[in-house]
Amino acid sequence: MPVASGGALEGLKVIDLSRVLGGPYCGQMLADHGADVIKIEPPQGDETRTWGPPFDAEGISAYFAGINRNKRTIALDLSKQEGRDVLLKLLETADVLIDNFKTGTMEKWGIGYHDVLAAKFPRLVHARVSGFGADGPLGGFPGYDAMVQASAGLVSVNGSPEGGQVRIGVPVVDLSTGMNATIGIMMALYERNRSGKGQFVDATLYDSAIALHQPHAPNYFMAGLKPKLVGNSHASLVPYSNFPTKTRNIVVGAGNDGQFRKLTQMLGKPELADDPRFKTNKDRVAHRAELEAELRELLKDRDANEFSQELMRGGVPSAAVLEVSDVMEAPHTKHRGMVWEKDGWRNVGNPVKLSRTPPKVRTKPKKFGTDTRAVLQEAGYSAAEIEKLLASGIALTEIKK
Repeated sequence: MPVASGGALEGLKVIDLSRVLGGPYCGQMLADHGADVIKIEPPQGDETRTWGPPFDAEGISAYFAGINRNKRTIALDLSKQEGRDVLLKLLETADVLIDNFKTGTMEKWGIGYHDVLAAKFPRLVHARVSGFGADGPLGGFPGYDAMVQASAGLVSVNGSPEGGQVRIGVPVVDLSTGMNATIGIMMALYERNRSGKGQFVDATLYDSAIALHQPHAPNYFMAGLKPKLVGNSHASLVPYSNFPTKTRNIVVGAGNDGQFRKLTQMLGKPELADDPRFKTNKDRVAHRAELEAELRELLKDRDANEFSQELMRGGVPSAAVLEVSDVMEAPHTKHRGMVWEKDGWRNVGNPVKLSRTPPKVRTKPKKFGTDTRAVLQEAGYSAAEIEKLLASGIALTEIKK
């Protein structure tokens, strides 16, 4: 039986059919806040189970472990009618269904939302994470983070004039789509309180990527401006860039004239704030190269860690450029509860903090099929029926080779 968590979503039952990143991240967000999330994997398993090294002592990859905690995990062969029958039985008591199958797959199997599920389970909220949606010029095409970064224009605005366009170094499209799916699910559940009806939540990588174009889209719509590659600098705010020091790089930003004046004072060259080239942000943008050259010279002998803290205390936004290992061991990371540990497993915590019902880790990521028997028994299947499903390969406790 699911363990009481006390989370904000305790009592919510979620069936998660998704694999890889966007959908599982959505499911994990819900699970962290107390939802009973049952992850249903195909016979071959979620492919991220093999995305390594590294792997832990149980053979679970770090990639899979990063987005599949707090879930119960079972396996069904949904390509077979008997497997779909089990899914339908599980949906009888479910509030939410998440999938990221190629568009049309659920419909081909005779369990599409609009054709079947909406009528059969009128309170069900069905969220689909897909690349481009079901229709339109790109409808039905598969979506992968790097490709959507390219097709939605994110690669074109990231990089430097010297090095050219570069993919953003984290799967920001997959993760933001997972977040948007979570938001959509919560909106649909809130609306269900009024109407008593569920609905379909359509979250696509393409839409999520386009929604990230701030301020590039507003600049285009207002003035037809085409973004230029500015590397570590900001297109419309100067100074706001990454500078070398004697230790590591430092990011310094001045969002207004007052902050810029403070920066020049702390750098020991206050006259820069009265230089006609640099008096306002508009002036500084027009003379970006000259100002950044001045700042590079003034920062090159500083210690990034010490001076960034000094600037922050003085009211100037700044940060030393830390590596992942630095961040995960940083005191403030731990203070914010952003490292979770459970039975030897350690990973990034949940960023959404609620005061009375905070998120927490209840179970670490599990081996394939760990909960298959328990979930089927909970759904009303007898021991003999469960063994028959396992023997026929409809339900699984081990990955099909």
